[in-house]
Amino acid sequence: MQSFPWTSQYAPGTRPEIPDLGFRHIPEMLRKSAAKHAEKPAFTQCMPNGMTGTLTYAQVDRMSDEFAAYLRGTLGLAAGDRVAVQMPNSLAYPIVLFGIFKAGCVAVNTNPLYTAPEMIHQFSDAGARVLVISDLFADRLPAVLPKTKLETVVTVRITEFFPALQAALIRAVLRFVKKQLPRTTVPHTSFQDALKAGRGRVGGGVESYVQGVGADSLAALQYTGGTTGVSKGAMLTHGNLLANTAQVLEMNTRILEEGKETVLTALPLYHIFAFTCNLLLFYQIGGHDILIPSPRPVSNLKPAFAKFPISAFTGVNTLFNALADEPWMKENPPKNLKFSGAGGMALHPAVGRKWKATTGNQPVEGYGLTETSPVVTFNPVGVAVKEGSIGIPLPSTEVRCVDPEGNPVPAGEPGELAVRGPQVMPGYWQRPDETAKVLVDGWLLTGDVAQMDPDGFFRIVDRQKDMILVSGFNVYPNEVEEVLARHPSVREVGVIGVPDERTGEAVKAFVVVGEGAATPDQLIAHCRESLAPYKVPKQIEFREELPKSPIGKILRKDLRTKTAV
Repeated sequence: MQSFPWTSQYAPGTRPEIPDLGFRHIPEMLRKSAAKHAEKPAFTQCMPNGMTGTLTYAQVDRMSDEFAAYLRGTLGLAAGDRVAVQMPNSLAYPIVLFGIFKAGCVAVNTNPLYTAPEMIHQFSDAGARVLVISDLFADRLPAVLPKTKLETVVTVRITEFFPALQAALIRAVLRFVKKQLPRTTVPHTSFQDALKAGRGRVGGGVESYVQGVGADSLAALQYTGGTTGVSKGAMLTHGNLLANTAQVLEMNTRILEEGKETVLTALPLYHIFAFTCNLLLFYQIGGHDILIPSPRPVSNLKPAFAKFPISAFTGVNTLFNALADEPWMKENPPKNLKFSGAGGMALHPAVGRKWKATTGNQPVEGYGLTETSPVVTFNPVGVAVKEGSIGIPLPSTEVRCVDPEGNPVPAGEPGELAVRGPQVMPGYWQRPDETAKVLVDGWLLTGDVAQMDPDGFFRIVDRQKDMILVSGFNVYPNEVEEVLARHPSVREVGVIGVPDERTGEAVKAFVVVGEGAATPDQLIAHCRESLAPYKVPKQIEFREELPKSPIGKILRKDLRTKTAV
């Protein structure tokens, strides 16, 4: 690979290109790690009340073999068949995912909050034959199953592998107090019965299921609106996911130690950020992964921070902001925290400073997409952090900013971010038309507007589709949001463009305020100190809360929809 400006910015010891992956496929990585760390705790699920359940590497390895044998031996699935997974973070999740990979099948991660129509679309588009679903969502199945080609439903309890008394208590609260545990009225197999059925077939040789699987074989379909807004499955191969894991590890080789890390996973594992950076990465290095079924309210994380020596934490801007404001976090910040990784949305500099002031640890921002497995760039850990930057490209990754004709623009000029590297997907599932729009001459066009500094650091200006045109001038919501986030009264903010008779579009900000609530006029005056007049919000609307994605990303599209209504 040729020399790039950013390679000189790597932390000492970071190689500009990753070496050979060392694994033919994900199951080979899983087996080697399990053999090396067999008796160590691999996963602990921590409930809001502090109750926990734990599995070792050896247990996860054995039971994922059993689930693989169930899929191939009992159900008769073939290599490449799709298995949908729809559940929150839990001890069963890695067993199911790893079992799918070991079976040579393809995982279709599904948002547990999806409605019946959304489930029908994804399951049908993927051609899933099996659905593994939390029984918390079983009430949607009667409306879904008849409209899909699903043949088998496996139900999982949120309390799988918890001590019996704790499990009974948690389920009683869910059923009778919170009314969140519906009865399953469709034909189904319990997760424990599935494991039992597979147990009797493991002796047949589970490793034979992946004899034809290689780096280019499909491992997962991760559904996304992508760069063009249409829901579709990004095809991620074993090589894509293993490469991205290796790239992130190479960037953090001085920080993350084999067998010594404890990572807190509050982001959902079905989302590509946690899927790669928490589940696969920390399993590969023998880490202890603390799983949080739901990070809302953020007080749900308090027992985990109190019980475990958390050394690594990943989150999005809203999660860092909310946690930094919690009195219990301020009073007893994590003492072992050495890595705070931010992604999913822009990390506002004010939030980064607040997190460091609270925890003593500087959050480092990265950038990625579902289509890139997901990480593209990251701020080097242990060197001076460049505020507002998404960092530098990972090893073995090329990034450039291009004009509408696809020509590279000079450093400092905004252009569409284009990516090339081993983590880039081969395309969208059964969507050659959509694939052709974003994969051009080996480059993935991200739809994000960015600019590169002379030293190789990149900064996202904004999404192309979110750009606001005020009297012919471009206004990027990120910039306005960052300014508003600096005001001490602002807890959350989302900015969109709204129609305006005089200027075509005008800037509107939706704000959630905290202590010392400001007035709209005060916030507008605050913006005028840092922004050109055409960028200053013309309207400010206060909200109790802002619409967010499952990982906590503020959804501007929902703000636009509700404003239009």
